[in-house]
Amino acid sequence: MRRTMMCAVIGALAVGLLAATPANAAGSFYDPPPEVTAAPGELVRAEPMRLAASVSFGGKVSALPGTATRIMYSSTDATGRPVAVSGVYIEPTKRWWGGGDRPLVSFAEGTQGQGDACAPSRTLEKALVVDSEAIAIGYEIPNIYAFLDRGIAVVVTDYIGLGTTDRVHSYVVRLDSGHAVLDAARVASAVPGASVTDDSPVGLYGYSQGGGAVASAAELAPTYAPELDVKGAYAGAPPADLAAVMRSADDTSLTGVIGFALNGISQYEPGLQAALEPEISDHGRATLSALSTGCIGDALLTSGTAFTSTASWTTSGDSLYDVAQRVPEALAAIDRQRIGTLAPEVPVMVLTGTKDDIVGHGQTKQLAKDWCAKGVDVRYVPVVQPASSHGTALNHLGPAITRSLQSQEWLVDRLEGRTMYDNCAFLPLLP
Repeated sequence: MRRTMMCAVIGALAVGLLAATPANAAGSFYDPPPEVTAAPGELVRAEPMRLAASVSFGGKVSALPGTATRIMYSSTDATGRPVAVSGVYIEPTKRWWGGGDRPLVSFAEGTQGQGDACAPSRTLEKALVVDSEAIAIGYEIPNIYAFLDRGIAVVVTDYIGLGTTDRVHSYVVRLDSGHAVLDAARVASAVPGASVTDDSPVGLYGYSQGGGAVASAAELAPTYAPELDVKGAYAGAPPADLAAVMRSADDTSLTGVIGFALNGISQYEPGLQAALEPEISDHGRATLSALSTGCIGDALLTSGTAFTSTASWTTSGDSLYDVAQRVPEALAAIDRQRIGTLAPEVPVMVLTGTKDDIVGHGQTKQLAKDWCAKGVDVRYVPVVQPASSHGTALNHLGPAITRSLQSQEWLVDRLEGRTMYDNCAFLPLLP
């Protein structure tokens, strides 16, 4: 049953895929400069980029739904070092009918993977990237285009190390993720042809990995990017507590995301690497190495991790969650990625499926509780799911699709300055 449902997930992800290209098709644009000296949020380089869904009329390419520019900009990694990050800015074809400057959404994509072929800027260009090492899928394209259709500009980060050739993507590393999202918003007004300004209202939008990145960005914005006019943040299914997610994602179609997380965190944690060295088997090391260059399609189809337990990666036969519980260095490294210890200063929507089979519902509700306790204006949205989807990720992906229109409208209301009422008082009564 699980295998059949998994096929349904893959089929759903494949809808609308338009083309395939080798992962190195973008050439040297993604090679960062030897030294990044620019302040965070400054433009390093830019070039025109064609969108996957652009329309050709008589040999001329329409700008629908917007004109894309591939960008590289400066940011800051978890150690405080300057780093170059790639991404995309898209100038909408449609005008903005609301008042004031054209708004900007800094869009944080859900899990793409860890190899450079997975970069959102690549899948926005080709929708499907297939080569000898990776299968990447541009499944966020409809959500991005929905904002453009409203006349709202969109900037999409590739995240630190995803796309650029200098490091492993720091998947779900809290500081890296939040900085990349905020610095993408900072750089947008400097992109050639951009109509957004330094005074444009900014919204943050993301689901799954993107939800975690947005949650982190919302927390960090008051101190890291106080000049941005952030109006609201939508964090769907955010992995706020990685220890809990290590349990919920294990032995599912997306067990591979645990490997992405371990690879991403370990590069900043030499103590963690040393502590886990005797715990990871040869098979586990080979799996982690393969995942470091793989994408979401590989995690589902080719990595051999789907519907397997991380217990097969360890010398003890314990899951990585159980290993982490008895290795202090692992617990400490994971705890440093916890989201919810700081307070956003803007309204936030936190959305979760009540039987999410990848990013556990309980830890997402806890994030809403943590923020409410700090006085944050939280709109908590539990999407009631009557039955389990048995690790196929259908309950994880479902709310991203079924609630996308309402979530986008909520963020647009914030961009337009409409009043929001939180539901923190009712949180104990909600699932």
